[in-house]
Amino acid sequence: MITNIKGKITKIGIDWIDLDLGPVALHINVPSSSISSLGKAGDTVILFTSLQVREDSMTLYGFDSDESRSSFESLIAINGVGPRLGLAVMSMFSVNDLMHAVNTEDQLAFSRVPGVGKKTAGRIILELKGQLNKQLSESQLGESSSEVLEALTALGYSFNEAKEAIRLSGVGTDLKMEERVRAALEHLSG
Repeated sequence: MITNIKGKITKIGIDWIDLDLGPVALHINVPSSSISSLGKAGDTVILFTSLQVREDSMTLYGFDSDESRSSFESLIAINGVGPRLGLAVMSMFSVNDLMHAVNTEDQLAFSRVPGVGKKTAGRIILELKGQLNKQLSESQLGESSSEVLEALTALGYSFNEAKEAIRLSGVGTDLKMEERVRAALEHLSG
């Protein structure tokens, strides 16, 4: 599996870049929202990649972070969401915005993505609920804080607010989860 690629940008499109790796150049599909942050032709970039092999094609998708790639792979694991639709969703949402839309069950936000109807939005929300929280919280905060993060986001706080409250509350992992949630809520209330 190709997990990341480092190369020089040779061409940029609306939702793709061509990356020169030396003797080989690759065409990589990327979320349109991250095109401007990747750089310009001639810049060297590292992309976290997902290779999707189909009967008639091999397509490489690239992302600016490991979290974005994980979110994309979670999306395309859902029945009815293929790589092109997954890329469209990742073009509309940052990882945090995607997690917030899933946690708040915001079907309207998903309906703005071309190709996502009410049924698909409902399926995305149902299947990703809690899954993205777990992936992100384990990678960014460690497993011990993931339950606290899930509790705070379930109460309506954004991922960033919850993460910051956990960090600033400074409670140890030796406390019960309820006490850690209470300490983070005290910090959020002010």
